[in-house]
Amino acid sequence: MIVRFLPSFSADWGDYISFAERLHEKADDEGVDLLLVDTGDRIEGNGLYDASDPKGKYTLEIFGEQDIDVICSGNHELYKANSSNNEYDETVPNFVGNYLASNLDIFDPKTGVQRPLAQRYKKFTTKNQGIRILAFGFLYDFTGNANNTVVKIVEDTIEENWFQQAIRDRDVDLFLVIGHIQLRSQEFARIFRAIREQQWDVPIQFLGGHTHIRDYAKYDSKAYALESGRYMETIGFMSITGLSTGGKSSEAAGSDFKPSASPSFSRRYIDNNLFSFHHHTSLNESTFPTEHGRNVSSMISSARKKLQLDKTYGCAPRDYWTNRAPYPSKHSIFSWLGDEVLPGTVRDPKRGDKPRMVLTNTGAIRFDIFKGLFTVDSTYTVSPFTSGFRYIKDVPFSVAKRLLQILNQEVPQLWPASQSFAFKMPAKPNQAQTSHGLEHFYQPAEQMRLGRAHTYDDKDLTPGYTTTDDGGSDGDDTIHAPITFYHVPNCLESRIDFPPTSASATHSSDSAEPVSIDLIYVDFIQSYVLLALKFLGTDYQEGDTEVYMQGRDMTSLIAEWVQGHWDCE
Repeated sequence: MIVRFLPSFSADWGDYISFAERLHEKADDEGVDLLLVDTGDRIEGNGLYDASDPKGKYTLEIFGEQDIDVICSGNHELYKANSSNNEYDETVPNFVGNYLASNLDIFDPKTGVQRPLAQRYKKFTTKNQGIRILAFGFLYDFTGNANNTVVKIVEDTIEENWFQQAIRDRDVDLFLVIGHIQLRSQEFARIFRAIREQQWDVPIQFLGGHTHIRDYAKYDSKAYALESGRYMETIGFMSITGLSTGGKSSEAAGSDFKPSASPSFSRRYIDNNLFSFHHHTSLNESTFPTEHGRNVSSMISSARKKLQLDKTYGCAPRDYWTNRAPYPSKHSIFSWLGDEVLPGTVRDPKRGDKPRMVLTNTGAIRFDIFKGLFTVDSTYTVSPFTSGFRYIKDVPFSVAKRLLQILNQEVPQLWPASQSFAFKMPAKPNQAQTSHGLEHFYQPAEQMRLGRAHTYDDKDLTPGYTTTDDGGSDGDDTIHAPITFYHVPNCLESRIDFPPTSASATHSSDSAEPVSIDLIYVDFIQSYVLLALKFLGTDYQEGDTEVYMQGRDMTSLIAEWVQGHWDCE
């Protein structure tokens, strides 16, 4: 998913294409190899994807312009049947031979037959050094996919004959395992152990995703893993030196070259901006862009104009943060949502002014709001999802008032991405260390390394990622001031049209509380709400639920509220 806001992360997909092309030129000049890897979640999160009809009308073509060597699916591509079909019909053909789906099947939209979304693995030899690579592309044990796809459990997949035969291949210089999987997971651990049982000394490089962090993990002296952050804020650069070049003769590889007994691994987290790109290519504003990159940036600009993404709904009076302000507080986006937006927009005329309680998971809010212009694009970066609202009528308030505590304390599946993933817990309270990305540079190469781009005096530091990982604290390409970080709950609750004496009270007397309320919730959390209600001794079933405010979702409610309340002076 892509977000473009701050100068630190302001390069677009066309700039990224230019960067890749310039680094390929540099690699070829040096006689080393550069590979581009993408570990999924290419959809949802801004207007360029979400505002089009159909969704992805422009982005599918734009993404396809990048020359990616190994690519796999994330979970976001699979929530809806139409987006899964887009992967199968458009993205896989765009990257034919490079798209890997080691544990992901789809029911063919034309025949209905279950088949792999793409090939299970690939073996290839790098062009410059002749490094023989065997690559896989996995997804974590995801269960929220639409019913037109099948995600196979990793533990079962690695026992299948094709995988067991592949990892026994002795003519391999490097195993490359990419996946939309967190680095410190059982899924990657099982894959690692399975390979090591057959190949105890062949280097392995894992490239992960999903958990919204910058991270680098050491599995053993010849096996490392990299995850490169979130929202296209980071370009991860991974370098390996000292690999065998078994795909070429010793003469072709260089008479003095000898593979290292223990290859050297290093990583760098590059802020996604032109300043970084210019530094690492030794080019400038006029010499850096390629014709291809410029053309793709023009495609983006044209699509944005067609979708009117810069149309202004209003102007935010202050910054509203997901995690950089405590909850509740005036700078918390969740306080703003629960105290102002939901009470001002959640009302179904069919139910009148019936007291109602609205529940939403905080994960429905994806990003911060910055002081100033709030545009069409802003609504999708803040809340891109299509989940509507459902409700159960006339729920006893004595039951409903206990739901929030259960959802926040007993349902870890609802932990918001911004809390459980986006920032690793730091050594000191409230100091954020890291964040998650989308694109990964991977480079099994001799000599091609990136030095740190920018260091400043402390007084000049801008807030950003201050990463500590298994390689230490030197991975961030640009030195940042640490970001203050605060926990937020799984879910929040908004009480609307309650009797005045209980509207603001946490524990009001029985006589001041409504006897019953309409229980409204984002439909994404329906299964958890019903489970919590069952825990509380009720017998509500899915059949007891109904649509609330037909056709409305969080995105449209936020846009409506901003237009009615935030003027631009």
